[in-house]
Amino acid sequence: MKKEAVNIKKIITPVKINFDFHDFMQVIIGAGILAVPVGFTEETWGLGQTLPLLNIFILMALTLFFIAIFTFFHYHREHIHANPKYHIFELTKRVVVTYLASFVMVAILLHVIQVTPWGTDSLLAFKRVVIIAFPSALGGAISDTIR
Repeated sequence: MKKEAVNIKKIITPVKINFDFHDFMQVIIGAGILAVPVGFTEETWGLGQTLPLLNIFILMALTLFFIAIFTFFHYHREHIHANPKYHIFELTKRVVVTYLASFVMVAILLHVIQVTPWGTDSLLAFKRVVIIAFPSALGGAISDTIR
C-alpha cells in the first residue's frame, strides 16, 4: 500500500524543472559553503601556480560534466522523453548558471582575501578560481536540490 501512495504522489506532484531566483540563491549559498573551507587553504593556491593550463581546462570540463550528470539524473531523466528540446534547454541553463554563479562566488571570495592577483597575474587568478570552483559548483548543484 505504501508503494502505491508514493507512486500516486509522484504522478500528482509536478516536478519543478524551471530554474528560478530561489534556485539561484540556493546555488550561491551551496557554492559559498564549500568555497570557504577550500578557498582558505594554501594548498589550493599552490595548485594554481603548478597546474598547467590544460589541466585547468580539463578540471573545468569535469566540473561541468559532473553538474550536468547530477542535474540530469535529479531533474530530467524521467521527463526528457516528453519534451526533449525543453529539457535539454533547461538542463543546459541550470548547468551554466550553476557553474557561473559558483565561479563568480569563488572569484569574489578569493579577491576579498587577496589571493587572486587579477591586475598583475590574471592567469594565476583564473587558475585558482577554477580549482576552487570545482567543489564549490558541485556544492551549489547539490544545494539546489533542497526544497
